[in-house]
Amino acid sequence: MNAVPGGDPGAGLASVSSALLDMNRHLEVRDVLQTIVVSARQLLDAEYAALGVPDDHGGFAQFVVDGVSEEQWKAIGPLPRQHGILAAMLKDATPQRLADVRQDPRFEGWPAAHPDMSDFIGLPVADGDDVLGALFLANKRCPKPEGSCGFTSQDEDLLGILAQHAAIALTNARLYERSRELTIAGERARLANELHDAVAQKLFSLRLTAQAAAALVDRDPARARTELHQIAALAAEAADELRAAVVELRPAALDEDGLIATLRTQIQVLDRAHTARVTFAAHGVRALPAAQEEALLRVAQEALHNALRHSGAERVDVTLTRLEAGGALLRVADDGGGFDPTAVRRAGRHLGLVSMRDRAGGVGGRLRVDSAPGKGTLIEMEVPGG
Repeated sequence: MNAVPGGDPGAGLASVSSALLDMNRHLEVRDVLQTIVVSARQLLDAEYAALGVPDDHGGFAQFVVDGVSEEQWKAIGPLPRQHGILAAMLKDATPQRLADVRQDPRFEGWPAAHPDMSDFIGLPVADGDDVLGALFLANKRCPKPEGSCGFTSQDEDLLGILAQHAAIALTNARLYERSRELTIAGERARLANELHDAVAQKLFSLRLTAQAAAALVDRDPARARTELHQIAALAAEAADELRAAVVELRPAALDEDGLIATLRTQIQVLDRAHTARVTFAAHGVRALPAAQEEALLRVAQEALHNALRHSGAERVDVTLTRLEAGGALLRVADDGGGFDPTAVRRAGRHLGLVSMRDRAGGVGGRLRVDSAPGKGTLIEMEVPGG
């Protein structure tokens, strides 16, 4: 993957292309930073490479290195400050190419454990006028035995291309992490609303009913017993509301374990928590795009919620099947009381059907609802293959 000045231009282009592909394979900021540094060091055949992302306090929020062992890095000590040549790259947004960094008047030394560096090249990683970081390399390897041959103008051009694409990859990674933060914040808000609207109301009813039962114990024991039975029922309902709110959170396991393992775990929890028998089976489904997996999970959760809370079902079966043309088919079938979908729409009670259709349509899929009073309910969601 090394680019040698004066070498085959095709090989150099292939090296740049490989480096750019590596950068765009990652979504986490830390992974993108590490890939940029490794790619730059390999591309320019340098001994050391580093990338610093500045903070607002004269230091670096993140600082990634390549070519330095973990033991060396620990011995060097705290992260560097924004001073000297690093500060020039960040504040002036100008490239720096030096035959010997130690001879530059801006050089301010380094810690005792820091490796010795001579020839130096550095560029700002910028998105328009916004400088995202400083990328620099030191000690270019020389194919001849006489020592360092220094960085060239061709090296600077290659590093400039890499820095431009690094800015795009880093910006995309930051947007991805921000979107995840917003998703988590949205989940927290949804859970707070769910707790307030459902569980808090049940707990309020519990309190009033308990007060009534206490007042009736001496003068009307039979009625007090009735109130106590009502307390038990309200407590069970509150527990169901809380359990449903927690289970509906987007689990971290969806990102780590995938849809099948996440569905299996959640359905096992629901099977233990409810009197209805809840089963899950998967047939030949491989990993799907993240958006499709989340949409399928959400529709399955909504369908399970309806079946277990409203239908009186004794059995709910969930299956996920790979389609011949690619994609997948989710089926949630229950033997509960069923309903008339047209009557539900007329009454303005959607049982989550609008939300489920929106989720299916949002990933190019289709939702089908088959139900009738006394006939149970079947909900199917199909998502296309890639």
